Amino acid sequence: MFKSLRSPTSLIVLIAGAAGILLVLYAWRLPPFVTSVETTDNAYVRGYVTLMSPQVSGYVVDVPVKDYEHVKQGQVLAKIDDRIYAQKLAQSRAALDGQKASLANSHQQELSAQANIASSQAQIDSATAALKRAQLAWDRVDNLSNRGIASASESEAAQATLEQAKAALNQAQAALEVSKQSLATIIVNRASLEANVAGAEAAVQLAEIDLQNTSVVAPRDGHLGEIGVRIGQYVTLGTQMMAVVPEDVWVIANFKETQLDGMQVGQPVSVSVDALGHHRLTGRVERFSPAAGSEFAVIKPDNATGNFTKVAQRVGVRISIDPGQDLAKDLSPGLSVVVRIDKSAAPLKSVADNQ
Repeated sequence: MFKSLRSPTSLIVLIAGAAGILLVLYAWRLPPFVTSVETTDNAYVRGYVTLMSPQVSGYVVDVPVKDYEHVKQGQVLAKIDDRIYAQKLAQSRAALDGQKASLANSHQQELSAQANIASSQAQIDSATAALKRAQLAWDRVDNLSNRGIASASESEAAQATLEQAKAALNQAQAALEVSKQSLATIIVNRASLEANVAGAEAAVQLAEIDLQNTSVVAPRDGHLGEIGVRIGQYVTLGTQMMAVVPEDVWVIANFKETQLDGMQVGQPVSVSVDALGHHRLTGRVERFSPAAGSEFAVIKPDNATGNFTKVAQRVGVRISIDPGQDLAKDLSPGLSVVVRIDKSAAPLKSVADNQ
C-alpha cells in the first residue's frame, strides 16, 4: 500500500487534490485563509458630470471651445443668436417706462386733487362769510319790517339773498366732498399702477435673464467632453450641447452584503486603478448607501414568484481619495478600479466625526 503511494501518479493525484481543496478554502475565505481584507472589482470612479443645455431657443452663432478642453467657471461655451432677446428686452423696458409714467401721472393727479380740496375749502369759507352777511342783513330787514319801516320788496330781497347764500354754502360743501372722493379714487387706483410697474420690472428682469442665457457658460472649473453642437444649429430647451467634468472625483465600490460586517466610516482604503497601470491610491470610506442596489433598479426583482435562489445583494460604498497624491489628478469618472478595505483597521476619527 505504501509503495503504491510512492508512485509518481499517486503523488500527482494527492497534490492536485490538496491544491483543489486549498483553492476552495481560499475562494470561500475559510480557515486557514480567513482575512479581514475585503476586495471587489465592482467599483468605478465617479464625478460631477454636468450636461450643458440651453435655457433659450435659437441658432448657435459661436462655439469658442473644443473637445476635452479645460475651462474656467463662467467661461463662454456657446453663444446663441441674441437679436430677438435684445429686442424683447428693449420692448419690456419701454413698457416699464410707460407704467412708470402712469404712476408719476397718478402722483400729479393727487397733487391736483389736493389743490381742488383746498380750493373747495376756500369756497366754503367764502360761502360761510356770505351766508353770515346775508343772515345779518335779513335780521335787520326783518326787524325793520316788523316795525313797519322796511318795505315788502326789501324784505323779499333780503330773504332771497339769505337763501342764495345757504345754497352757495351747500354747493361749496358738496364740491369739497367731490374733491375728497376724487383724491380717494386716485389713491385706490395707484395700487393697480404700482402693481403694473412691478409686473413691468419683472418682465424686464426676465428679458435680461433670457438675454444672458444666450451665452452658455461653464458652471465651474473642469474639462469638457465631446462638443455636441455646431455653429448654425438650432437648439431648444434641453438640447444636450456638451458635458463639463470637474476635477472632484470619488469611488463607488459595490460590495456584497456578506462583506459589509465590520466595515466602518473612516477606514483606510486601497484603490488600484486599471488605467494607471494598476497603481494604488489611498482613500477613506465616506458613507454607505441607504439601500441595496436592487432597490434603485428601474425594474425591481420580485422574489415572491417562481423558484427562489438566494443571491447576495450589492451595497454601494462611497470612498474619498486622499489629497496630495500625484496620480489622483489623472482619475476620470467611469474608470474601473479594484478596492481593498481592511476591516481590522481603525477608522480615521476626523472622517468618521464628519459623517
